[in-house]
Amino acid sequence: MEDKNTFQLMKMTLFWVRTLGIFGILGGLTLFLGDMLLYFHPENINLTQNMGNASDFRIITSGLTALLAAWFYMLGLAQVSYALKPSQPLIRIIILTNFGAILIAYGVIHGAYIAIATSAKLAIQNNLDIHDAVYLAKSTNNSLRLLVYPIFGLLSVLFFIQVWKRKTLYPRWILVFFPLIPFLAKAFICENLSGSTWIIICGGYLNLILVVFFSASTIALWHTKSDGL
Repeated sequence: MEDKNTFQLMKMTLFWVRTLGIFGILGGLTLFLGDMLLYFHPENINLTQNMGNASDFRIITSGLTALLAAWFYMLGLAQVSYALKPSQPLIRIIILTNFGAILIAYGVIHGAYIAIATSAKLAIQNNLDIHDAVYLAKSTNNSLRLLVYPIFGLLSVLFFIQVWKRKTLYPRWILVFFPLIPFLAKAFICENLSGSTWIIICGGYLNLILVVFFSASTIALWHTKSDGL
């Protein structure tokens, strides 16, 4: 009877581990959709102009994706928490706190883009200089990003150390898909793209790298043997 209960617990654990990973993937796809609602245009690759020419519906819907994606991302973080079970409690807390802060920042920063889009739209409608119109909103957005970079740096160092020392349930290959690697490769990748492909890949790049990470995380933990969340 005890073996049967243990087996059922493991099945439930696997179900939730997989489900939480899917939520993380949904977070990335949701905010990627939000990016495309603001940025995508079949011909123009000027993102500021594209935001200014976006319809009210696209701008409002894009804003809504920021909140939904933040919720999905935080659910996905619970999968990472599970994978960090073998780590020391303090290290685990620091990693999760930093990762959570970054995932919340994704939603906040995307929300700040709505101010850029609105300013650009008003500039186009009233024949104002679009760069002057969006300057303050872009400066605010950049300031938010500067707060996140040190957190991302600390997270990356701790995560790499824990995974490399096998202090997590992740295999070492997960490091290839951790956001730091594709983040550092962004400039090279975007320099070699153009047109609509550039808008899709580079406009939604930061969310696509989280789609990749949560996909890799879910695959890595799909048949994990550990029990209990």
